[in-house]
Amino acid sequence: MYDNRLGIKGNFYAGKFGIERYLYTLHRISGLGLIIYLLLHIVVTSFRLGGPDAWAKAMGTVDNPIFKFGEFLVVVAGVFHGLNGLRLILTEFGYFIGKPERQEYPYKYSTLKQRPLMYFLMILALVGIVISVYDIYLA
Repeated sequence: MYDNRLGIKGNFYAGKFGIERYLYTLHRISGLGLIIYLLLHIVVTSFRLGGPDAWAKAMGTVDNPIFKFGEFLVVVAGVFHGLNGLRLILTEFGYFIGKPERQEYPYKYSTLKQRPLMYFLMILALVGIVISVYDIYLA
């Protein structure tokens, strides 16, 4: 008998599911990262209440390469999370799934019909990330 319980390993091992399983995991990780960033952003912004000296000290603390890399990761997570969320919404509404048809062997999976949308949106995400890298580091 085949044990189908993968546990936590199931999030990182796509198996027969393919790239959609990895997108699922990355979507959750990027969502958690964006929530953590939001909370940290609120904390750092609250230093403005302490006056100009507290604000200048807080901005001096976050003005280093580690935080610049963190900003880059926030942009990457935001672009990926947004475009992957758009893919999920379109799929949930039934677009890019195809019309129902009689199942005949060999079976056709609906994920194969969704893959062109996934490739397009991930290329669009990559373009957005490259543009953001140019804006953050090179401009």
